[in-house]
Amino acid sequence: MSKIGIVAALAAAALTLAACGSSGSTEPGGGSGTAEAKTLTLWHYEGATSAMGVAWADAIKQFEASHPNVKVKFEEKGFEQIQKTAGMVLGSDQAPDLMEYNKGNATAGLLSKQGLLTDLSGEVAKRGWDKLLSPSLQTTARYDDRGVMGSGKWFGVPNYAEYVMVYYNKDAFEKQGITVPTTYDEFTAALDKFVKAGITPIAVGGAEYPAQQIMYQLALSKAQRPWVDAFQLYKGKTDFHGPEFTYGATTFADWVKKGYISKDSAGIKAEDMGVSFISGKFPIMVSGSWWYGRMSSEIKDFKWGTFLWPGNQLSAGSSGNLWVVPEKSKNKDLAYDFIDITMKKDIQNKLGNAGGVPVAADPSAITDEKNKELIENFNKLSAQDGLAFYPDWPAPGYYDTMVAGVQELINGSKAPDKVLDELAQPYNDNLADIGN
Repeated sequence: MSKIGIVAALAAAALTLAACGSSGSTEPGGGSGTAEAKTLTLWHYEGATSAMGVAWADAIKQFEASHPNVKVKFEEKGFEQIQKTAGMVLGSDQAPDLMEYNKGNATAGLLSKQGLLTDLSGEVAKRGWDKLLSPSLQTTARYDDRGVMGSGKWFGVPNYAEYVMVYYNKDAFEKQGITVPTTYDEFTAALDKFVKAGITPIAVGGAEYPAQQIMYQLALSKAQRPWVDAFQLYKGKTDFHGPEFTYGATTFADWVKKGYISKDSAGIKAEDMGVSFISGKFPIMVSGSWWYGRMSSEIKDFKWGTFLWPGNQLSAGSSGNLWVVPEKSKNKDLAYDFIDITMKKDIQNKLGNAGGVPVAADPSAITDEKNKELIENFNKLSAQDGLAFYPDWPAPGYYDTMVAGVQELINGSKAPDKVLDELAQPYNDNLADIGN
């Protein structure tokens, strides 16, 4: 789930924009058979300095150069804004031609089931995008008639991958005499050492996605692939009071009590979490590869690095967010052309060199050693079938349920078993709705 560059407090009116371009289909190449100017309306929520923002800005330039009669009207939206309003906007005449959207059953799957997204299966085969994406990366692009990912038609195309890792301040680690942990016990020993020195070790954003991903990482430490498939793909029954979620919730609450996580973090947004790590306030941040480019460009006062969550075979991660073409897009062929450009080697290489995780880059073209490490760690996870998706995916509205539940763990307002009851209810209600 990529969230950097969230635009805070955008007016609701920003969602309304004049319909652009002519109706009906256009010729690939920007309608070269006519002098009529067209507009491709594009929405995404990646910051300008993020790896995706850098690569896609270049893709816009390439698109306009190859489509001389077309102007790209790019509008940066907030992740939360699109998350909450996509169904309403895409059902209206104000839908963009192409947009970045969160993948998973609760998001892209729900919109596909509602008939709001274009079936891209024909374009995928025609343009060979399926040849560029491994089976694990294709999981989030395809949805069946129930809106469940992993099979069925293509309703989106990812052009990057992502995973959750541990960012760390090398200077802070060296000052405390801490080496990079390779086991879970070494990790908690490092956290204890920071607490003993009067330092809260982990920057956390409890008001948005980051805190729930920490709880999920803890649950995954006790999980195997069948558990993930049951929870995410409905290939079995999920027991919310089984060892996986019980360990995740109780240990997360325990981490707050131990001082690993601040009791004030329930109200912190992801952006503020990231800024606090970048400024050196916290020595550790657990979050996704979508932050990597920004860390590279903004951290000036200390050395930093990353490592995979110690001891886990499974980690939150997947393909990146999807390019989706709304069913009401007025320029679908242009949208397909733009997606195609983002899948080409030069844009993929730029994404990798900017600190992203490309899906179709030339490995020899990635020149930065830290970026190579980022991609190698992803490849390691992917090779061991370690991508476990994200905890908020399985059911519509589950993101807000997860945020609220983890906030209760941070505040201590509810016991872990009660929080797990709250997580189970909407999940099981959704299973009933889709006939599982």
